[in-house]
Amino acid sequence: MLRFARWKIISILGMTALAFLVIVPSLLAPATRDALIAHSPKWLPVRAIVLGLDLQGGSHVLLEVDSQSVVKTMVDNLRDSVRRVLRDEKISISGGIGALPRGVQLRIPDPAELQRVLPKLQQLVSPASSGLGGAGAPVFDITTNSDGLVLFTVTEAGVKAKVRRAVEQSIEVLRRRVDALGTTEPTIQRQGDDRVVVEVPGLQDTGKLKEILGTTAKLEFRLVAEPGEDPSETELLDQVDQPGVKLPVEKRVMVQGEDLTDAQPGFDQRTQEPVVNFRFNIRGGQRFGEVTSENVGRPFAIVLDGKVISAPRILGPIMGGSGQISGHFTVESANNLAILLRAGALPAKLTIVEERTVGPGLGQDSIDAGKRAAYVGAALVGVYMLITYGIFGVFANIALLVHIAFIFAGLVLLGATLTLPGIAGIVLTIGMAVDSNVLIYERIREEAHMGRSIISALDAGFKRAFATIVDSNVTMFVAAAILYFLGAGPVRGFAVSLALGILTSIVTAVTMTRMMITLWYRYKRPVKLPI
Repeated sequence: MLRFARWKIISILGMTALAFLVIVPSLLAPATRDALIAHSPKWLPVRAIVLGLDLQGGSHVLLEVDSQSVVKTMVDNLRDSVRRVLRDEKISISGGIGALPRGVQLRIPDPAELQRVLPKLQQLVSPASSGLGGAGAPVFDITTNSDGLVLFTVTEAGVKAKVRRAVEQSIEVLRRRVDALGTTEPTIQRQGDDRVVVEVPGLQDTGKLKEILGTTAKLEFRLVAEPGEDPSETELLDQVDQPGVKLPVEKRVMVQGEDLTDAQPGFDQRTQEPVVNFRFNIRGGQRFGEVTSENVGRPFAIVLDGKVISAPRILGPIMGGSGQISGHFTVESANNLAILLRAGALPAKLTIVEERTVGPGLGQDSIDAGKRAAYVGAALVGVYMLITYGIFGVFANIALLVHIAFIFAGLVLLGATLTLPGIAGIVLTIGMAVDSNVLIYERIREEAHMGRSIISALDAGFKRAFATIVDSNVTMFVAAAILYFLGAGPVRGFAVSLALGILTSIVTAVTMTRMMITLWYRYKRPVKLPI
């Protein structure tokens, strides 16, 4: 009991000092903290505790994947794939490729050609993922009849699989978009099978957030249709510059926006109007150069989310892999478009089904209420320990203070977000940490009443209470882990604070308290235990 190594004492005191240093920036004024961060090395964890939406205010948006747009995209992609197969196999059809609400149909009158191309068409019916790495049900059903009609129909399993993947891809795209706004620690996570929750603490402008989140940003480069082209191969699209006037555009996409590597806002050197300058990757640059070389003199439509932004005429081959989008932008709209293009297009249309703004006043009220609860709880616990255990209660209160410092330092180092339920978790761990001290002290009392010496009673109290403390804390830690992995939002914030409190309470309630009692005994040499 009395052989507490010097290196252990130095280690505990060093960890305590580091914990307090880590949480110092959170106690400073924002201006002072920013100056400190600017003058500190990057490897130092100089940052403040991130407050959640319920503490500092911000925006909450719930988005839902539009399953109809998913089906339309599946049908359009299938139509393009069927057209490519027919062109490669040199198959003639009658009536073109018809698009249905949930599929496509075509007619191949020659039975020999139908039998030759049918295996190629069946390869397009890829199975949907089962979610476990295996193949599931087919994305499309394909049927044929005696007169050469081939019908592709979207399956429900295929739609669900596409929606599931769309949600996963959307989370990554939305995260890149929100990060570009310069916000702190946004929360973006799945809710259910087809919804995504976005919470951005500190952002009060929901209009800008909705514009960034709700825009699909699907960029396409298509040729403007020429007179006499097959109507089934063209479509009429709205023009941003001329509302109400539609422009005939080929359905075939010449270059995809997914080949962009960069997009930056700028100004046109001739007109000084805001524009967006873009650059392609190698594949996109080569394709862009080929299209502009083969179609000199034709208008080239720049289509964003089904609307024509502009349709400049190709004056000559553009081989540099870069270009410019103009469309009477404002500085803000050009900057927003550049952010969207850099982040990438959403795989499907997202519909906003819920939005709300938490004002900073409400957040401050929550902070004040949480502080009062923490202060009152800690004060009551401290007074109880002093009255019940005397000098040992002082040791428990010091350990409790260090315990709280360790929790906040852990939140800073992990980059976790502190929410109102998180504060509740911290208050709960205060009682749990003191409970460990109570177990130890009561065990010491029992050993002393049984006639043991002071040293023997102290040693037995810590050793015999330790197993009980570990068992109870492990049980609570398992519960916290279940809450974290199965919960969402505020529940996870509570679980993080609870788990950190459980881990630190073992260090402070056992190791630190034992160190202080050991040092006290060495210097005081009491003849009777003061409890």
